Amino acid sequence: MNIKHTLYSSFRSALIILKLVIPIYILADILYYFNVLSYVSFIIEPFTSILGLPKEAALAIISGIFLNLYAAIAFAAPLDLNPQQWSVLAIFLGTCHSLIVEGIIMKKLGIANYYSYLLRFTAGLFIAYLSSKLPASFFEASLSTSVFEQTTYSTFNDLIIGSLYSSFILSLEIIVLITALIFLMDYIKSRDFVKNSKKNISKSFSLGVGILLGITYGAGILINEAKNKSLNREDLFYVSNFLMICHAIIEDTMLFVIFGADFTVVIIIRLSFALFLSFILLKIYQYKNKTLILKN
Repeated sequence: MNIKHTLYSSFRSALIILKLVIPIYILADILYYFNVLSYVSFIIEPFTSILGLPKEAALAIISGIFLNLYAAIAFAAPLDLNPQQWSVLAIFLGTCHSLIVEGIIMKKLGIANYYSYLLRFTAGLFIAYLSSKLPASFFEASLSTSVFEQTTYSTFNDLIIGSLYSSFILSLEIIVLITALIFLMDYIKSRDFVKNSKKNISKSFSLGVGILLGITYGAGILINEAKNKSLNREDLFYVSNFLMICHAIIEDTMLFVIFGADFTVVIIIRLSFALFLSFILLKIYQYKNKTLILKN
């Protein structure tokens, strides 16, 4: 493991987080202060109401879908969400985030953009909806969230000062988490079994890498194997569907756990649904192929 490279990666990630989270957090507070969201949140309010989230969560959902989870969290942090709502948001955005960027990666595996967008959005909406219907007693905050409770400001100056402080604390929380995860992931990547993955590829290994390290790294291995035809089309289809629904499950979930999401519930729901849906889609894929063969 290259410690110098890992420290550099951590520092670079910290700068990105500071540049992204602080201004977005302050912007979110300003929008809430002037009640601007009430004029635009109606666009996505049907989805927030379905998921049992306040309409103010609209910007968090939009930014998560089209940008990334850091932006989504910066918009959601000022809201006074309970553990169930944070867990629902974690499940939905964990499944359906950065669609455009990650869609490009999946396209290299032969997965059409419209398919990956539709699958991830509908799957995320469905499992998040089911999660919102579970009893609230199922969800417990894994960490104290008192620092991030929504605050009412009497003046605009108080808003800016308070928002700047809260966004800085939030950034530090995320930076500490991401730094620890970067060290962990770099350690895993430095192991011989990962370095030799191109020689010892398997469907289970690809799933494990994608679940832990994310869709970029997991799909990166699969792209190489697809070119070398080391995995058959059925295996690629199954793994691709699974990873679109369930990837980087530790890192993504921990970002929401900081604010009160239930780690265990989020992990179990995402893994279980990914296994179930991927199996069903594989059976449909096999049936269609069998039908085509019989016709020919």
